[in-house]
Amino acid sequence: MQRGIPAVMMRGGTSRGLYFEGKDMPDDPALRDAILLAAMGSPDPRQIDGVGGATFLTSKIAIVSPSKEEGVDVDYFFCQVTPDRDTVDTAPTCGNILAGVGPFAVERGIVPARAGETRVRIRAVNTGDLIEAVFQTPGGRVEYEGGAAIDGVPGTAAPILLNFMDCLGSKTGKLFPTGNVVDVIDGIEVSLADAAMPVMMMMAEAMGKTGYESAKELDADKALFARMEPIRRKAGLMMGFGDVTDKVIPKPVLLAPPRQGGTISSRYFTPHSTHEAHAVTGAVCVACATLTPGSIGHRMVGPTPEPLKTFTIEHPAGTIDVAVTMDLSGKEPAIKAAGILRTARLLFSGTVMVPEGKLSKPAGRKVAAMA
Repeated sequence: MQRGIPAVMMRGGTSRGLYFEGKDMPDDPALRDAILLAAMGSPDPRQIDGVGGATFLTSKIAIVSPSKEEGVDVDYFFCQVTPDRDTVDTAPTCGNILAGVGPFAVERGIVPARAGETRVRIRAVNTGDLIEAVFQTPGGRVEYEGGAAIDGVPGTAAPILLNFMDCLGSKTGKLFPTGNVVDVIDGIEVSLADAAMPVMMMMAEAMGKTGYESAKELDADKALFARMEPIRRKAGLMMGFGDVTDKVIPKPVLLAPPRQGGTISSRYFTPHSTHEAHAVTGAVCVACATLTPGSIGHRMVGPTPEPLKTFTIEHPAGTIDVAVTMDLSGKEPAIKAAGILRTARLLFSGTVMVPEGKLSKPAGRKVAAMA
């Protein structure tokens, strides 16, 4: 026997995953996670018995529901399925999968489409961030084809603008949760920042790297990960997350000066492998922290007097731009909002089948409540 659950598969930004309506998911987080693992085919590095793509970037889930919050259209709950482990992580959010949330809400009738252009205000439940998604809906239907290109995705598609409205301190309440723009862990200077996604930024050269390596080259350096993980765990404690051994936050980032005309070069980790491009939420955090005087990134960028700045991050697949709105009225610059251009495409809409025999909580596995 199998259970059929309505679902949509979409490419959101440089990621891919299943999108569900909240009403089709159980309230019990253990059963929910069992469904997601079975749907994706985990734990199995090939995910051969599910629809996952055998990578972190293609094993993602969005659960979308009408929001009860005034001024917010939908709630977006993100789940990261680990391909080769019996793990569903709900601590972070995902800005790439976020790109498909607005179109999905329109496709499923959760939010009505407007003529020409639709704006959907989204609450990222995992982090509390408020994001406005702006996308094309000519004739009241989502347009997926267009001329916008993003590095890491072949071809072009219709543009989707994601405006992060209140991203500072998404998990901790502060841009720099330790109260310092720079801390030292195991002799390495780090900037521990929290804006849309908590990250641990380090200078690439401090870790013995140039910061221009490919994702494949970095993944092959097991000594780098062995050195970086203890630092990340200590950073998690300092940021108030407790033991982050089985968590994906904070995300490590190696920074280097730009060499292709951008603002800064970044290598972003997920955290146990190198992102083939760059996470959207991670890009927002890198930009916000780097534009703060005294941070590690700011040393490479310097003063930015413009009230509206396009912050370009160079990554292994190209670049990603963050439009940052800054308030320069105080003694220190303050980030008011950050916007990123993404694209998305509907891949299929139907029913994902889950074997009934797999719908039980494996012994000893920790799950997080959907709240």
